[in-house]
Amino acid sequence: MAVVQASDATIREAAKLLNEGRLVAFPTETVYGLGADAGNARAVAAIFEAKGRPRFNPLIVHVANLAQAETLAHMTRSGRRLAAAFWPGPLTLVLARREGAPISDLVTAGLDTVALRVPDHPVARALLEAVGRPLAAPSANRSGHLSPTQARHVAADLGASVDMILDGGPTAHGLESTVLDATGETIAMLRPGALPADVIESVLEAKIVRAARAGSRPLSPGQLESHYAPRARLRLEARDARPGEALLAFGGDAPPATGPAFNLSPAGDLIEAAANLFAALRALDATGVETIAVMPIPEQGLGEAINDRLRRAAAPG
Repeated sequence: MAVVQASDATIREAAKLLNEGRLVAFPTETVYGLGADAGNARAVAAIFEAKGRPRFNPLIVHVANLAQAETLAHMTRSGRRLAAAFWPGPLTLVLARREGAPISDLVTAGLDTVALRVPDHPVARALLEAVGRPLAAPSANRSGHLSPTQARHVAADLGASVDMILDGGPTAHGLESTVLDATGETIAMLRPGALPADVIESVLEAKIVRAARAGSRPLSPGQLESHYAPRARLRLEARDARPGEALLAFGGDAPPATGPAFNLSPAGDLIEAAANLFAALRALDATGVETIAVMPIPEQGLGEAINDRLRRAAAPG
């Protein structure tokens, strides 16, 4: 496994590896993804092996543009409207898969839908252009672990399972993409993410519904009940840190902490908090504490996605 600085030369090398059926981790604007040729069943199987991911959990497919997306899926009127507004960007659309679409059945976990997005990161976009085909790319971490927002997180979690890690620096959003079911004209949010619901609703000029969590068999990526989990237990809605606990704080009125502490945003900025979330949890978990006390996060805007990740991280494994 090689961690290399992303450049024109290393992106070309990464594309060659992908076309040979190898695994390459690369940065997106959300988190780092673990990429494989979506049409190569052996390469896709290697993603599941590297991540220790259940085979019934579908993968997001990254495409270069809307035209490539339409070769894989049937785009609804609302789906096209959302794509026009938010692609490239942190939005994944679950759509009806086209008959004969050149992607492995492992990608869709046998479902008749496929999850697609166009990433908004120069390295990811250059890599897709160089490869010339869709890439299956879930987050580049062991299944259920914290998502990686830096190349070193990928290396620590996956090590030699990856043939190359393209280092493009810390990711901008620090949260995964928002996932919407756009198979019909009523849009359902399957996973809150880096694109807030109110922004989506302003484009649609309609409310979106929140889909129930899928339990043991997800209908889209990111629906498993227990996910994004550190080793330490999380104590949510904490107003203080008990002796021996680490503190994950938010805002300017954080309580004093005698142990390890990290404030996601002293200014109470949800964008800053989202960008810091996974790196902060990794840092506090690395201190060896048994419990991380987590201060309340407002359930508005990006707070919905932050709280979703925290609740899943706190759920029993």
